[in-house]
Amino acid sequence: MANAMFRTRTTAAIWAVAAAALLAGCANRDSVTVGSIPDDYRTNHPIVISEKDKALDLPVSASAQGVSKMQRQALAGFLDGYDTSAAPVLTIAAPSGSANERAAGKVAREFARLAAANGVRPNRIAMTHYQASPDELTAPIRLVYSSIQAQTGQCGRWPKDVLDTADNKHYANFGCSYQNNLAAQIANPADLLGPREQTSIDADNRKKVIEDYRRTGNGVTAREVNY
Repeated sequence: MANAMFRTRTTAAIWAVAAAALLAGCANRDSVTVGSIPDDYRTNHPIVISEKDKALDLPVSASAQGVSKMQRQALAGFLDGYDTSAAPVLTIAAPSGSANERAAGKVAREFARLAAANGVRPNRIAMTHYQASPDELTAPIRLVYSSIQAQTGQCGRWPKDVLDTADNKHYANFGCSYQNNLAAQIANPADLLGPREQTSIDADNRKKVIEDYRRTGNGVTAREVNY
């Protein structure tokens, strides 16, 4: 009787140990499965905010008499991202020693006047020169200023074969171009750091909306309200 009870207890203990081992094996497999996909393209290619030089090169012909329409439009687009509150230095570098040196110098001074008209403080405009080749007929004027930009790391990393997916992870370059394109489309990179301060209410517009609402509530149909 005692031997039978001992055997029963021993068998129960063995089954308990086996069940625990099986459960441990399942838990281990789950952790391996979950842990094999820890990567995310937003983690691998994060968008970071940093200060970076923004540059524009505008070629100038030796026969130029002033700023062309194309140059004026390009300059306006370039200065559209200039932060007047931060007021970084705008450097205008004209070529020196090239065939178009005189024409480029004149255009560079006009660029400075246009920049001032677009909100750049005159004391934040730096005129300088760079050495160009004597054979250059259209040596460009370079404009540079620093701005806060959203960007990611350089794409094109292929450390191993793309077909090697045994670990069930994304390849190194996955999502890089998407992140770069998204960063390039952000108009104000500061929006990634936090929300903007709420702007003041347009009192005139609010008054008009309230008056229109009252008119529609006094028997005037919506079609009769002139928006």
